[in-house]
Amino acid sequence: MFKKIINTALQGFFWILPILLIIFIANWLFEKAEILTHILFSRTNANIEEHLFLWTIIGIIIIVLALLIIGNIATTRLAFAFDLFIKKVPFYSTIKDIVDIFNSSKKGKNEVLVVAIKGLTQSGYNIGLMYSTKESIIKNHYTVTLSMSPIPNGGFMFEVHQDDILVIEGAKFNDNLNYLLSMGTKSMTEILNQDSNNSLISFTQWRQKHASI
Repeated sequence: MFKKIINTALQGFFWILPILLIIFIANWLFEKAEILTHILFSRTNANIEEHLFLWTIIGIIIIVLALLIIGNIATTRLAFAFDLFIKKVPFYSTIKDIVDIFNSSKKGKNEVLVVAIKGLTQSGYNIGLMYSTKESIIKNHYTVTLSMSPIPNGGFMFEVHQDDILVIEGAKFNDNLNYLLSMGTKSMTEILNQDSNNSLISFTQWRQKHASI
């Protein structure tokens, strides 16, 4: 009886935990936006305290617009030149590489792919990540990382021939993270809302397909 109560309580805890985390993050972002609003409009004649919520929303809109502008600039030659310059700052490149791992919007040779390979098994497959589509030092081979935990560097790296890499199209870094966090309680089909199939394309075919786009 006591064990059943504990199990039921744990089920309730893990059910409500994601909701509480979302509320916590939203509250944290709102507090930061409120501070930024005071900084942005403190020197104007606007009565911020009287309509604080409204001014905070305006502050959030300004932040989003600023990020959109920066996002567009990030693809220009100006941003590329600035990136070359700032790479000379100590630890910048390391920090940028870590942040880029979580960036699912990357395209080109820095696009993150979720793939399947025969890495640690001969009879089945391991699901892993290609953090880059740049060719390995071994010709026609590419680096695939098999993560053992949500920590990006917690796993094994393999140099795999391009024909032996199967690309799970539509899957992103976040989907693989969800897969790892589930500890096997969720299948990739459930996460992607796709049916199982035996027709995953090889990385060679994926490159040919995207070369024409």
